[in-house]
Amino acid sequence: MARQSISFTKPNDDWLKDQIDKNEYSSKSELVNDLIRQARNQQVQINWIQAKLEKAEKSGFTLDSKEQILRESKALLNG
Repeated sequence: MARQSISFTKPNDDWLKDQIDKNEYSSKSELVNDLIRQARNQQVQINWIQAKLEKAEKSGFTLDSKEQILRESKALLNG
Protein backbone atom coordinates (compact mmCIF):
# COMPACT_ATOMS: atom_id res chain seq x y z
CA MET A 1 0.00 0.00 0.00
CA ALA A 2 1.30 3.44 -0.88
CA ARG A 3 2.12 5.68 2.04
CA GLN A 4 1.16 9.36 1.85
CA SER A 5 1.49 12.39 4.04
CA ILE A 6 -1.47 14.77 3.92
CA SER A 7 -2.57 17.80 5.90
CA PHE A 8 -6.09 18.56 7.11
CA THR A 9 -7.78 21.75 8.13
CA LYS A 10 -8.60 21.92 11.83
CA PRO A 11 -12.33 21.28 11.37
CA ASN A 12 -11.65 18.28 9.13
CA ASP A 13 -9.03 16.90 11.49
CA ASP A 14 -11.43 17.32 14.42
CA TRP A 15 -14.14 15.48 12.49
CA LEU A 16 -11.76 12.65 11.63
CA LYS A 17 -10.70 12.32 15.25
CA ASP A 18 -14.34 12.35 16.36
CA GLN A 19 -15.17 9.45 14.02
CA ILE A 20 -12.27 7.46 15.43
CA ASP A 21 -13.25 8.33 19.01
CA LYS A 22 -16.76 7.02 18.26
CA ASN A 23 -15.16 3.74 17.11
CA GLU A 24 -16.60 4.22 13.64
CA TYR A 25 -13.10 3.64 12.24
CA SER A 26 -9.88 2.40 13.77
CA SER A 27 -7.64 4.98 12.10
CA LYS A 28 -7.62 8.10 9.95
CA SER A 29 -6.20 6.02 7.10
CA GLU A 30 -9.14 3.63 7.23
CA LEU A 31 -11.59 6.53 7.26
CA VAL A 32 -9.92 8.43 4.42
CA ASN A 33 -9.76 5.26 2.32
CA ASP A 34 -13.46 4.67 2.96
CA LEU A 35 -14.31 8.26 1.95
CA ILE A 36 -12.31 7.89 -1.25
CA ARG A 37 -13.99 4.55 -2.01
CA GLN A 38 -17.41 6.18 -1.51
CA ALA A 39 -16.47 9.08 -3.80
CA ARG A 40 -15.28 6.65 -6.48
CA ASN A 41 -18.54 4.68 -6.26
CA GLN A 42 -20.56 7.88 -6.49
CA GLN A 43 -18.61 8.89 -9.60
CA VAL A 44 -19.42 5.54 -11.23
CA GLN A 45 -23.11 6.12 -10.50
CA ILE A 46 -22.96 9.70 -11.79
CA ASN A 47 -21.29 8.55 -15.00
CA TRP A 48 -23.96 5.87 -15.49
CA ILE A 49 -26.78 8.37 -14.96
CA GLN A 50 -25.16 10.89 -17.31
CA ALA A 51 -24.81 8.24 -20.02
CA LYS A 52 -28.47 7.24 -19.62
CA LEU A 53 -29.57 10.87 -19.72
CA GLU A 54 -27.52 11.63 -22.82
CA LYS A 55 -28.90 8.54 -24.59
CA ALA A 56 -32.48 9.51 -23.72
CA GLU A 57 -31.85 13.12 -24.71
CA LYS A 58 -30.46 12.09 -28.11
CA SER A 59 -33.29 9.64 -28.74
CA GLY A 60 -35.81 12.46 -28.76
CA PHE A 61 -37.67 10.75 -25.95
CA THR A 62 -37.92 13.96 -23.96
CA LEU A 63 -37.55 17.68 -24.43
CA ASP A 64 -36.19 18.11 -20.91
CA SER A 65 -32.50 18.86 -20.49
CA LYS A 66 -30.26 16.39 -18.72
CA GLU A 67 -30.06 18.85 -15.83
CA GLN A 68 -33.85 18.85 -15.50
CA ILE A 69 -34.03 15.06 -15.67
CA LEU A 70 -31.22 14.71 -13.13
CA ARG A 71 -32.93 17.17 -10.78
CA GLU A 72 -36.23 15.27 -11.08
CA SER A 73 -34.48 11.91 -10.62
CA LYS A 74 -32.73 13.12 -7.47
CA ALA A 75 -36.01 14.47 -6.12
CA LEU A 76 -37.69 11.09 -6.70
CA LEU A 77 -34.79 9.19 -5.12
CA ASN A 78 -34.63 11.48 -2.10
CA GLY A 79 -38.36 11.45 -1.53
